[in-house]
Amino acid sequence: MADRKRFGEEKRNTKETCIKMVIGLDGGPVAVRTGVPFLDHMLVLFAAHGGFSLSVSAKGDTNVDDHHLVEDAGICLGKAFAKALGDKKGISRYGDAMVPMDEALAQVALDISGRSHLSYGLEPANRKIKDFDVQLVEEFLLGFVRNVPCTLHVRQLAGRNAHHVIEAAFKAFGRAAGRAVARGGPFGGTPSTKGVL
Repeated sequence: MADRKRFGEEKRNTKETCIKMVIGLDGGPVAVRTGVPFLDHMLVLFAAHGGFSLSVSAKGDTNVDDHHLVEDAGICLGKAFAKALGDKKGISRYGDAMVPMDEALAQVALDISGRSHLSYGLEPANRKIKDFDVQLVEEFLLGFVRNVPCTLHVRQLAGRNAHHVIEAAFKAFGRAAGRAVARGGPFGGTPSTKGVL
């Protein structure tokens, strides 16, 4: 079973959004189209640095605001990620990464614990990147952690440029997630002394 590809698919259709997302934890192509260019950019970075395949097709009421689409994308990514993990046997469980982007430095630690918690510490100097409200990054990550479920700590150690800070964080998020789902953890089976997650 070591060569079995781990895939998860999630569809979400509401009065506000329509999203289809497929993630593969063992690599492959990346194609993202959400209608929110900055979110597309961040999802591509997450997948590339995590070593994941990712297919995202989404549309939503962005004429009102990007909030619904970004939040629902986080929910879908979390649910698809959880499906791809399956029984979680043999994974490393923990992952962490520190990534620089020019003057910015971000640190992310992830525990696929079965418990939802987000500790969010990004404070970029600007509120917006073009039309994208940077507060939506926290909403996206909340959607993810609540639906894996997992514990995620995201820290800004340096930086002022909002694009650099958030890009460094998404690259670190991808790398931490890739390390957490890597096979060959110390337990062999369920990665917990309790025997369950």
